[in-house]
Amino acid sequence: MASIVQGVVIALGFVMLVGGFAVLAVQYRPYKIPTGSMSPTLETGDTVLARTGGGSAGRGDIVVFQDQDWGNATLVKRVAAVGGDTVSGDAAGRITVNGKPVAEPYLEPAKVVATAFSVTVPEDRLFLLGDFRGNSMDSRSHLDVAFGTVPASGVKARVEAVVQPMSRAGLKQRTAAFDDLGAPGAHRPGPLVPAAWTSVGGAVLIVLASAVGWVVSLTRRLGGRRKP
Repeated sequence: MASIVQGVVIALGFVMLVGGFAVLAVQYRPYKIPTGSMSPTLETGDTVLARTGGGSAGRGDIVVFQDQDWGNATLVKRVAAVGGDTVSGDAAGRITVNGKPVAEPYLEPAKVVATAFSVTVPEDRLFLLGDFRGNSMDSRSHLDVAFGTVPASGVKARVEAVVQPMSRAGLKQRTAAFDDLGAPGAHRPGPLVPAAWTSVGGAVLIVLASAVGWVVSLTRRLGGRRKP
């Protein structure tokens, strides 16, 4: 009976381990942050996990994207406006979207001198900014091409967590900075945390069940040797 219970627990642990890992492998991709333009939210050299799919990007999402007009490199910025929005910014890096000032608590607190702009975003395109407004080559640097916007289809994934270095590891919660503007807002984290804990829990079950089985087996052997 004990061996049957052990087998069931190990099988359950295996399903949890593989299932959780499968979700992570299918829905998430690692990316390395190439510059400090997203500081202090993301620093140069950070390795992040970004979710592929899961719907189109909304205002406030941190996205991984590529655009040929930006050199076709893989870049990471924050969505400041979506198709149909009118977005403007001042020399201090503060923005207004559809006439409403947006308070962005995640911005680099250092005093900056930024480029002032005002743009109406074409449909199916995004206006992207870095969190370090004074040190970011973003939509403001490409205003002469499609008003600095990139196609929404160029977004490859949404950043949800930092995994390296360990000192900065953690989930990136959605920002509520754009909520007053209505949909589409920043997305909530996907299944990253539940999948990770499921996988870890499965591994723990396998180890514990195996250890208990080994202890029971050893106890039986020792008990058998003591019999006359």
